[in-house]
Amino acid sequence: MRAPVRNPKIDEYIAKSQPFARPILTHVRDLLHQACPEVEETMKWSQPFFIYQGCILCNMAGFKAHCSFHFWGKEISAALGQVKATDGENLASFGRIATLADLPPDEQMLSWMRQAAAFIDSGQYTSPMAARPKKAREELAELPPSFAAALQKNKKASKVFEAFSPSCKREYIEWVTEAKRPETRDKRIATAVEWIAEGKQRNWKYQSC
Repeated sequence: MRAPVRNPKIDEYIAKSQPFARPILTHVRDLLHQACPEVEETMKWSQPFFIYQGCILCNMAGFKAHCSFHFWGKEISAALGQVKATDGENLASFGRIATLADLPPDEQMLSWMRQAAAFIDSGQYTSPMAARPKKAREELAELPPSFAAALQKNKKASKVFEAFSPSCKREYIEWVTEAKRPETRDKRIATAVEWIAEGKQRNWKYQSC
């Protein structure tokens, strides 16, 4: 097994991250190299990305109070959806990692990483950024009262949301209204307000809006 090739820019990214985030990002990075020794490291959109056979395998990021880790590829997303039945949460994404304990067990993470790489090896990989058929223009969905109230409490988020295009507003509204459980809806509203206040659109990870 060859020694993992480390990108100095990612070393620098981790070093500049919050103290709590450094062991999390380092651990996920080490697992990736263990699961997929041929993975390549790069920086995209100011975040560490991991490339395998020319395809984006996954990416990670550190924020002020949490880290995130996201698998790319529609096939691994579907596979994870079959493993864990939930109410619509994106199982390919781990978005609120505050400690190492918030991650699944190492063996499970390694298994998913290898499975994601296997989809690329077999030619089954489909990027989430793949072109989608155009849909007929839809009317803007009604803003849920709880979502509207949360936006009103955050003046910056409210101002940014009002400046969004109808399609970007719709993506947030649909994400909130698609939640099947009240606690999931509340969690999505809190995350949405946080992202909106930072000027991020719903699919900022993919730069799709």
